[in-house]
Amino acid sequence: MQAAEQIQEIRTLAREFAEAELRPHVEWWDRERKIDPAAIAQLGELGFFGMLLPESHGGMEFDLPTFAAAIEELAWGEPGVALLVANNAVLARLLIDFAADAQREHWLERLNQGATIACVAIAEEAAGSDISAIQTSASRTGEGWVLNGEKKWVSHASHRGPAFVLARTGENRRGIFLVPLELPGVEVSDRVETLGFRNVDIATVTFRNVRVAADSLLGAPDAGRVVLAARSHLMRVAAAAVAVGIARAAFGHAVAYADMRQQFGRPLRTFEGIQFKLADMSARTAAARALLEEAAASRDDQQIAQAKLVAGEVAMWVTTQAVQVFGGYGYMRDYPVEKLMRDAKAMDLIEGASELLRVEIAEALYAHE
Repeated sequence: MQAAEQIQEIRTLAREFAEAELRPHVEWWDRERKIDPAAIAQLGELGFFGMLLPESHGGMEFDLPTFAAAIEELAWGEPGVALLVANNAVLARLLIDFAADAQREHWLERLNQGATIACVAIAEEAAGSDISAIQTSASRTGEGWVLNGEKKWVSHASHRGPAFVLARTGENRRGIFLVPLELPGVEVSDRVETLGFRNVDIATVTFRNVRVAADSLLGAPDAGRVVLAARSHLMRVAAAAVAVGIARAAFGHAVAYADMRQQFGRPLRTFEGIQFKLADMSARTAAARALLEEAAASRDDQQIAQAKLVAGEVAMWVTTQAVQVFGGYGYMRDYPVEKLMRDAKAMDLIEGASELLRVEIAEALYAHE
């Protein structure tokens, strides 16, 4: 585990980058529905995409607490960027753990530098958390596999990088394939409109007789659940960190506005009703962060699920209270908290909806029986 001083150094580096290179562009990227490629390139140069890669593969080999701290600070600056970084870093790590040597050699350096952006193609119209309902199929051929099916809600598909595709490899088997989205037979739809994270492009990806090599399969033909579990372990930490970053950003804006805004001849912060809101926002944000740090250090799946559940709901609550502190201005696009509230809603849904997490946590309480 990295020492506390090292974690703080990384947190400071990420915070300074977020403040200088992300925050000034937040409103513009949200309105234009994009992230400037120059910012992605800078993140690659600073090594953020390789946070989970071993040093032997050009990465920084961060432990989970350090990774979470960096993602939290980037999310404080711009949540969409933080999710993009986390996704690329986690998928690069999966290549180390599950991919064939040829696939690592082809993709790792590009992912590490941010030169290509990976995506995950798991969910389908009738299959979200229930991967047993997946209909996308992978059929063996003499030289590899042929994929057919349609995937929904695929983030970053427009980059045409490698996609981690979940497909049926048999009656009761699911596998993960690494599929470049530039291959013949792959169709990427126009991006869909979303409430929040508008700078993250989300699309439907269709596979029609897409041929991939045998070594595109990550692990065994029935290793889909194992690969997904490894991804979920890391991405839930990242999602919790993004949620904490969103809550911290909204809280910071609310504190500053309550100090500046005058009503009845005195600052808002002097009114007891506002003071109670700010106190609760501060306490809940601090609690979510503490739970995240504990979960990341323990690497325990149940604690990680708890951290993701709590952080996601805290982000939604804190951003809603921040809008209330701003009053009518909080509902307007010219002020930052309405965007944060829109982004926060996704944190109740992605990487395990709150309802699913509650079921998992409750079931784990009786796992010894």
